[in-house]
Amino acid sequence: MRRRVTGAQTAHMAATTGAQGAATTQLDLELATELPRLGIEPEWKAQQRLWGHPFHPMCSYLASFPAALTHAFIARYSRPGDVVLDPFAGRGTVPLQASAEGRIGVGNDLNPFAHLLTASKVEPASPAEARTRVARLRLAWPAAAPGYLARARSIQADPIHGGPDPVPAEVALAFHPTTFAQLLFVRDSLDLADRVDRFLAAAITGILHGKSASYLSDLMPNTFSMAPRYVRDYAARTNFVSSERDVFAGLSSKLDRLFRAPLPGSPGLSLLGDARDAGRRAATSLRARGLPDRIRLVVTSPPYLRVVKYGYYNWLRAWFLGFDPQVIDATLDDAHHRAPYLDFMREVLHGLRPSLTDDAIVVLVIGDVATDRGRRISSGHGLAEQVWADAAAPEGYRLAGVALDEVHALRKMTKLWGDEAGRATQLDRILVIGATEVGRRRALTGASVPVDWTWPPRLRGL
Repeated sequence: MRRRVTGAQTAHMAATTGAQGAATTQLDLELATELPRLGIEPEWKAQQRLWGHPFHPMCSYLASFPAALTHAFIARYSRPGDVVLDPFAGRGTVPLQASAEGRIGVGNDLNPFAHLLTASKVEPASPAEARTRVARLRLAWPAAAPGYLARARSIQADPIHGGPDPVPAEVALAFHPTTFAQLLFVRDSLDLADRVDRFLAAAITGILHGKSASYLSDLMPNTFSMAPRYVRDYAARTNFVSSERDVFAGLSSKLDRLFRAPLPGSPGLSLLGDARDAGRRAATSLRARGLPDRIRLVVTSPPYLRVVKYGYYNWLRAWFLGFDPQVIDATLDDAHHRAPYLDFMREVLHGLRPSLTDDAIVVLVIGDVATDRGRRISSGHGLAEQVWADAAAPEGYRLAGVALDEVHALRKMTKLWGDEAGRATQLDRILVIGATEVGRRRALTGASVPVDWTWPPRLRGL
């Protein structure tokens, strides 16, 4: 896509590029003071940790934001029946919360693992469907057990040559032989194209590893998979032997937790693809289902600069689902510095415009990035201001303002990294823009609307 920029914007971009070596550029500080503050207090911080629908914690996912944050904007800036889109949906927080609040939630992601998690939440199995399928799997297990137990032992003895398909050594050593055999059986039995089987597979990814008896392996914490080499070295150094856990019992308990509340009341969609054409694909899919095809609210958190490798940190879950974590990371291509990141964001915002209503509002949660996998970087500050100046404004969006959300290190999943906990992103700037002047005015008016924090909330909004 060709960039249409003014002379002033060109000078602005040149100044930004030339200041890459500074810790926080003067331009960043000027932009931060120029953008108006939007009067939305971070009330989501006062809510309980698992506020929202019980599907949200189905499986942990790095760099996800809390459901309460999405509610703060869904409640203010949409009405029941409106289409709410997240083009970088991750584990589906925005589309699920939108569907749970009577909106039509649409999530898009290029990561097949994220796509599966979102699809399982916005197009879920019913309790009866899920429990019936688990019962069928449990009944089929005894006849299949001898073959799968022999296969599991063979693989664990020789991961590369012990089965029909090579299994990474760190996968083979993570589970008790009986648990591993049951996982192999379930993995072979589930069809991810089937709505009910997909839901069960997503639920299992949430219990694959963790430090309590509810998880199938106690080798690692549940938040993310530790580095494969570390896992192999740790297991060898400690003579690790995983506790025996029954997959069917663990899955049944997980379903009990997931079905503590009714299913989301409104339809939702999960799309797999590039965020740059997510609006067009969302509109096409919505029309095919006879649903409204114009998006009234976008709430999203674009991928931060060079922070998370989603395949690498989910290698065990990727194995279970049949995904290649290296392919996932190569596809996502997270190695963005500031200039290509801003080009990418402009293309995303350009692609959204035709699918937005005239009064649409776009909410972008953008973090200041301080470190890149432990190494300090200088190009991650003032990203929200840069996205406005170099990506949103040139595409005709209208600025409502920014809200600030300080990121507390001890509340982040990366707190397990010790001294590096929470240092990658320490401040989220929430950039709120309108598709037109009408959208900007609606964003300003809605900022003062009080939000109901009871769950489930009353179905209200502008």
